[in-house]
Amino acid sequence: MTFSKVRALIFVAVLFVTAGIVVIMAIGRDTQTQASHQQSCKPGEVPAHNDMPERDQVKLNVLNGTSRVGLAEDIGAQFKSRGFNIGKMETAPARQDGKPYDNIATIIYGPSAVGAAALVSAYFLANQATMQFNIKRTGADVDVTLGTQFQQLATTTEVNQSIAIIGRPPLEPGTCEG
Repeated sequence: MTFSKVRALIFVAVLFVTAGIVVIMAIGRDTQTQASHQQSCKPGEVPAHNDMPERDQVKLNVLNGTSRVGLAEDIGAQFKSRGFNIGKMETAPARQDGKPYDNIATIIYGPSAVGAAALVSAYFLANQATMQFNIKRTGADVDVTLGTQFQQLATTTEVNQSIAIIGRPPLEPGTCEG
């Protein structure tokens, strides 16, 4: 056997050993083999979805908490033209405490809609809407009750700025990533 053949065999052997090491490292570092989020939740915690979805993935119910006639239908149509799926557009039920809806908007959501609620809140500018999380609420729909201080939805630029300020919505108490 000539020296050049031995050198070629050594080179091929080194390639095989390197390939084996790379395969072993790839399998060892594979993130798909880790436990799912639901398995990593502590007892009593509810899996929540806090990634902001696309607008067409958000089902929105618009409720009028003011005395302005047709407000829910008008704002619901505006949300629809911006790409949201609109469910109900109606008058809000009276509050349990008897007080009027005297804020800009109240956004009510459950664990499946944490990210969706944050996206909707951007249309009322960052931190302007009152957020009401209900851990017992099922479904991924979001309810928006318009209050007496509401004037108009934010512009596209304002929405984008609000989304940048909000970032990834934090998990609510009693929830875990799911």
